[in-house]
Amino acid sequence: MVLAETLASWAAAYVVDPSVFHCVGQEINANHVRAVDSGWVYGEARPHHIGRSSHVWEVKIKNEDGKLVCISRVTMAVLSKAMQY
Repeated sequence: MVLAETLASWAAAYVVDPSVFHCVGQEINANHVRAVDSGWVYGEARPHHIGRSSHVWEVKIKNEDGKLVCISRVTMAVLSKAMQY
């Protein structure tokens, strides 16, 4: 779940104007479908919804053989940055 939230957070941050907004995790859901006891895992985040105040990202994590290990849905809140003087 750490990898899923990290990927969704970075993805959301790339979509917004960082001088005006920042994104924070609001909700995460994950289904672990297969164990991994060695090797690498690879993750990919894709948007389901990109709105003004929230994003919903689907993150799929696969093992070295391309088999699904975890599927996650992450909701990110898009917040305005405080004005700096």
